[in-house]
Amino acid sequence: MSLTAGIVGLPNVGKSTLFNAITRSQVEAANYPFATIDKNVGVVEVPDQRLYDLAALFNPKKTIPTTFEFTDIAGLVKGAASGEGLGNKFLSHIREVDAIVHVVRCFKNDDVIHVEGSVDPIRDIEIIDVELALSDLSSVQSRINKVARMAKSNDKTAIAEHEVLQKCVQPLNEGKRLYALEFTQEEKEILKGFHLLTSKPVIYVANLSEQEIAHPEQNPYYQAVVEYAKEHQALVIPISAKIEEEISLLEEDEKAMFLEELGINQSGLDQIIVASYNILNLKTYFTAGPQEVRAWTFTSGMKAPECAGIIHSDFEKGFIRAEAYHIQDILVYKTEAALKDAGKLRVEGKAYEVKDGDVLHFRFNV
Repeated sequence: MSLTAGIVGLPNVGKSTLFNAITRSQVEAANYPFATIDKNVGVVEVPDQRLYDLAALFNPKKTIPTTFEFTDIAGLVKGAASGEGLGNKFLSHIREVDAIVHVVRCFKNDDVIHVEGSVDPIRDIEIIDVELALSDLSSVQSRINKVARMAKSNDKTAIAEHEVLQKCVQPLNEGKRLYALEFTQEEKEILKGFHLLTSKPVIYVANLSEQEIAHPEQNPYYQAVVEYAKEHQALVIPISAKIEEEISLLEEDEKAMFLEELGINQSGLDQIIVASYNILNLKTYFTAGPQEVRAWTFTSGMKAPECAGIIHSDFEKGFIRAEAYHIQDILVYKTEAALKDAGKLRVEGKAYEVKDGDVLHFRFNV
């Protein structure tokens, strides 16, 4: 499945440093605004210990994790919605992603320029939110003008579209995000077609100094972001982008030791990856055998044939049934034969809604 989160924020808040860490790549992270002009895209593994527990039982030739895509989008500035700082180009990049990872600077450092001249994470968040809202407002008003004429001729589709768009105008005028508002499922389906920036889920990433990351709650900037996020139904993850970049270059055993020395249980990057995956309502099912154990991404609510189609379209077209069991059961019984004897191996049809952690073997005929 091709879903992606876009990393956004003001210039010089740590976006490209974070992206370097996420992808182990070396995109430019210079100490001046607009060092990143073209978007950079990186694919990362979704950390999931269940995959490796499953592989330990099957001892396959290959073990393949599921992946998630991050896009590093250049820094936005005040006035971006009207084209300031290449704003229109950058906003179009955000329109293409499914979720937003908003990096906010929560540390002081005189050697790193702040585009607004001082550190104030709430001000920085609101600058970005206002620019996204203004861009959406322009799109919404333009579309309202077009559908208004069709609505007058009693076109039911146009009337429904006009009503939901009108509902968006006042919140956007106030700089609010549409994601936090209440919409019916029908209204959500209508809005989905417009790819509005403020309708996307957001994770705030509070970038702290190396000295503060072990105890983020002691940082007043971080606390302010946490309170803001609570009001706006968003998640906050504290990280030190610089440390995460250093960790990303270590081997797994060295990484664990380094985290332990810092007093951190899980790297900030792993938290961001998992949170981005979860915020889009993504789940994981597995396939397992002597050749390959693999994790696959699907959206919650998908039926068995749709999940089969993620592997190959022929699997969906010719779907017959799915032989299924849950990963926790195989970890207890150790073999599929033992699972069958215990009545834990199921046969599911086309109506089956796949669950997170299912291990599936698809039967199909084309």
